[in-house]
Amino acid sequence: MKISTKGRYALRMLLDLAEAKDSGFISLKEIAERQGISKQYLEQIVSLLNTSDILRTSRGKQGGYMLLKEPSQYTVGQILRITEGSLAPISCLDDEVNQCERADGCKTLYMWDGLYKVIADYLDGITLADILERNYSEVRAGSYVI
Repeated sequence: MKISTKGRYALRMLLDLAEAKDSGFISLKEIAERQGISKQYLEQIVSLLNTSDILRTSRGKQGGYMLLKEPSQYTVGQILRITEGSLAPISCLDDEVNQCERADGCKTLYMWDGLYKVIADYLDGITLADILERNYSEVRAGSYVI
């Protein structure tokens, strides 16, 4: 399984908004400049995120985007499902009920299903707040004051 640039950039965009959560609405231009991502590509990502109750938007000169909820309420798994579709390592696990005609006799299905659960549990266990906290901790651990 590979995560596309759309998924990775959505995560970067939302982390940027999480870091600036007390600064009000942030324009796509600002995010694009900070993250080194084209504004046009971010517009495509925003259109996906807007249908998922993740962003609050404001139009106009002071407009922009902000997170609808606290960073601790967004998981990486949730964000990647919005941008990537499914986290399933094989297509027959995409649907809630396995539609594969060979599912009943598939010798490897348990293995793929196990991998899927590990991926989902891992990514659903990490929030935007967790990522920010870890990065702040690493910065603090690497710095010292004389």
